[in-house]
Amino acid sequence: MPFRNRQTLESWLDEFRALGYPIASSLRVIAQDGHDGADTGLVAVRLLESSTEVYIQPTPPGSAAWSATFEARDEDVTFRASEIMSLAGELSMLSSLCVFLEAKSLAFLGSQVASVRVVYR
Repeated sequence: MPFRNRQTLESWLDEFRALGYPIASSLRVIAQDGHDGADTGLVAVRLLESSTEVYIQPTPPGSAAWSATFEARDEDVTFRASEIMSLAGELSMLSSLCVFLEAKSLAFLGSQVASVRVVYR
């Protein structure tokens, strides 16, 4: 699907950044080839408070729904109250990003369906 390509996803991340969410984390698109070289859409976020990498991607592949996978940790992490508050803010931003990507995906799919219907009329 064309909306999974790197250029589109990077433009969506730029648009999300411009919305004013407090983004202390790093957001980036990761190249990931699916079946037959198709772009699958993979966004990585490094949470600063926990030094955890989170991968956001459509689930299941090809759908408009996005989910987050937290990288496994080898050791426990202890947080002070202020660090928990910062982490909560990062997780809130992460949730908003998933909702944003779902909305953009649905809008893209809707425009594709509309253009297909116009072609067949």
